[in-house]
Amino acid sequence: MKTEKYINEKIVSDGGIISIVIDPVDYPNMQKAVDTALHAHEAGVDIIAVGGSIGAQGKLLDSVTKTIKEKVDVPVVLFPGNIATITPYADAIYFMSLLNSRNPYWISQAQTLAAPLIKHLGVEPLPIGYIVVEPGGTVGWVGDANVVPRNKPQIASALALAGQYGGNRIIFTDAGSAAYEPVPVDMVRAVSEMIDVPYLVAGGIKTTEQASAIISAGADWIQIGTAAEQTKDPKKTMQNFVQAVKEAGKAKLR
Repeated sequence: MKTEKYINEKIVSDGGIISIVIDPVDYPNMQKAVDTALHAHEAGVDIIAVGGSIGAQGKLLDSVTKTIKEKVDVPVVLFPGNIATITPYADAIYFMSLLNSRNPYWISQAQTLAAPLIKHLGVEPLPIGYIVVEPGGTVGWVGDANVVPRNKPQIASALALAGQYGGNRIIFTDAGSAAYEPVPVDMVRAVSEMIDVPYLVAGGIKTTEQASAIISAGADWIQIGTAAEQTKDPKKTMQNFVQAVKEAGKAKLR
């Protein structure tokens, strides 16, 4: 469990970590997607995730993941939208169960279909309890999620604890890509106080102030996607996010 060990050790040492997700479908071409990942790596991100809800699969996924992996020295992890978002060129995969889906396919059936291939390819699974928060975005629609209302942190914290008790070693709350606001800080605090495993927050994190507030509220890890994709200077943007996360993490450790 090399990648999971790396994540746990970085959280202990830094108090907070940051990943970037590259959805190759959202970029005008493959090179732009790869370049953004490399700029993020130069900026100091801890993990590079590749994937998305629709279309990130096949030759495109293979090419982007392989090219990134050849040029970085941090883990490259798959963020799957379905069972096709798998490639042997990644170090690990978010092996997610969508805890608040109405459809059992997203809770256990997709995982059952994908597990033998993941084992065969030697990609490390990261067991994640995944929770979609309002508005939910594409992932909420695709995953048929009963999205957690933004003003109901107790629902999110109960789901998170159930996910931990069910054996997930990471909890992930996501407001969806390009969400109008990230997961509320009071919800982050409620979840972090309830669980004892690493906690990842993503979706709608557009500013360094939001990133810092989420880490300060108890999250161990944030993931940036749209903010890096849409900026004209991804390296500078990610440097600012890395600095905010690391400063908030070190303050939390003190």
